[in-house]
Amino acid sequence: MPQEIINIQVGQAGNQVGSAFWETILGEHGLDFSGAYQGNDPQQLARVGVYFSAVEHGGQVRHVPRSVQLDLEAGVCNSIKGGKLGNLFRPDTYIHGESGAGNNWAKGYYTEGAELVDGIVDVLRKQMEECDALQGFQIIQSLGGGTGSGLGSLLLGKLREEAPDRMMSTFSILPSPRNADTVVEPYNALLTLHQLLEVSDLSICIDNEALYNITTRMLQTSSPQYSHLNFLIAQVMAGVSTSLRFPGQLNGDLRKIGQNLVPFPRLHFLAPSYAPLAPPGRQAFQSLSVPELTSAMFDSKNFLVDCDPRFGKYLTAATIFRGKIQSREADYAIQHLQTKNSHLFVEWIPDNISSTLCTVPPVGQKQAGICLANTTAIQEVFSRNLTSFTAMFKRKAFLHWYTAEGMDEMEFTEAESNVMDLIAEYQMYQEASVDDDQATEGGHEGEQLNYAESSIAGEY
Repeated sequence: MPQEIINIQVGQAGNQVGSAFWETILGEHGLDFSGAYQGNDPQQLARVGVYFSAVEHGGQVRHVPRSVQLDLEAGVCNSIKGGKLGNLFRPDTYIHGESGAGNNWAKGYYTEGAELVDGIVDVLRKQMEECDALQGFQIIQSLGGGTGSGLGSLLLGKLREEAPDRMMSTFSILPSPRNADTVVEPYNALLTLHQLLEVSDLSICIDNEALYNITTRMLQTSSPQYSHLNFLIAQVMAGVSTSLRFPGQLNGDLRKIGQNLVPFPRLHFLAPSYAPLAPPGRQAFQSLSVPELTSAMFDSKNFLVDCDPRFGKYLTAATIFRGKIQSREADYAIQHLQTKNSHLFVEWIPDNISSTLCTVPPVGQKQAGICLANTTAIQEVFSRNLTSFTAMFKRKAFLHWYTAEGMDEMEFTEAESNVMDLIAEYQMYQEASVDDDQATEGGHEGEQLNYAESSIAGEY
């Protein structure tokens, strides 16, 4: 029995990344753009039910994605309907407003989004009822705009009420100050992070800065388009769910990934990486060994979020190997990497790298690796956004656009405080050591550490 996942793509960025994701997994499952099976490998259909519902019509079986496409303006949904994926999705799963969010979180959360959210929940409830064993939801959103951030946050809260025991995973595209599209991105990002801290179980963070660096330096694309960036994100998304969609030696699912990666409830923000990254023409001439592939997955240049793991410590990590790789080889490569770089891993979580093996590689490649790292270095990303947020909020710049939609200034203060606490928590666990705890069993320092944990957790 497949453990189903419902995909929700919100806003322009969410829908464009979502389209790239569906194209990727259609190829991996041997399906054409109408959902009809064209492959010849029984493995492709064995667990296709994770993301697709099989529908028989006129003697032909079609596989329809379990997905909802949302936006506060019609343009993006219409472009999907008119594109090559137009015949793939169910017509009732396109839900859009008319006026748009105008890059305003408050419009997505309080006004325009609030008018649509009940209809969205009804469609999702119908999809949930059709599932045999719903595992959870996968939300694709951008944190810098108005729809992905505002409506995405509102929807996460509603889903938490509807299905409190299901996994909520998000693929969240964070704004980068060096590649900013709009001036209010820091406001939207911090207000969304404030919500994600409370309602998300796993948040896989991606930012445009890192994606541009990968496409220009590693893939040697002189002028990267959004399609190049979206393809990269889609490869990671497909890799995360690969052990659900195909049988393998060591299988994992969303809950198992969360169980192994999140040592404390608030520290659920993950940095993804992908390997190998090589220009398209050069892939046929490269063959990485398993140790080289493992080393590349932990290389800062391969991470899809702009932070350097060498300046923090890994709390936990999950590696997903795709292709014909022996479990003994993978275990040895991970053990060797961890021994060689022991100073980059916290010593008070033993065996903190989990591995998953799947024999089915990505289309066009012999093998690949995906890493999801819970590293304290991700505080760099939050600190950059917090600095931009504070600079504007101190002078109340652009605040009237948000208060006009019914927001209170106190919400900005709470979001700022919550993200500051998150950064402080990451720093605290980065500096914590086994010796501190052993030396202070029953002593004052251990009590102080425990008190710091409980007071931070108890504030919200």
